[in-house]
Amino acid sequence: MKTIKNILRRVCGVVVSVFLFSTLAAAATVEIRTKDGIGNYLTDEKGMTLYLFKKDTAGVSACSGPCVEKWPLFAAENVTVPAELQVADFGTFIRADGSKQTAYKGLPLYYFFKDKNAGDIAGQGVNNVWFVVAP
Repeated sequence: MKTIKNILRRVCGVVVSVFLFSTLAAAATVEIRTKDGIGNYLTDEKGMTLYLFKKDTAGVSACSGPCVEKWPLFAAENVTVPAELQVADFGTFIRADGSKQTAYKGLPLYYFFKDKNAGDIAGQGVNNVWFVVAP
């Protein structure tokens, strides 16, 4: 029974990732927000915070399987940015699972599943490896 639950959990994570990618794939706007104690950080056009994972390397995500359930991918083929940012700093790469993910200065970008509203930063500092993205 435990094995079936694990399989279903992984399948659901992949389905969620595919759904998120398909809804974000065309284009997205990255914005800069400011919060006391954090400073400037990146969000999508809806104000949802973008995060980086310290275990990632340029163009390679260390977050897979159940990790992606809690840290959904930010994926957009085309990114629009404010004047303070350079569009050339954003790009997409193919993950080990074959899906696409957007990176900022080479580092993969994620959302956090506990962020429910624009401006939420519940993922900041999680396990001392997840952080909001400073511009």
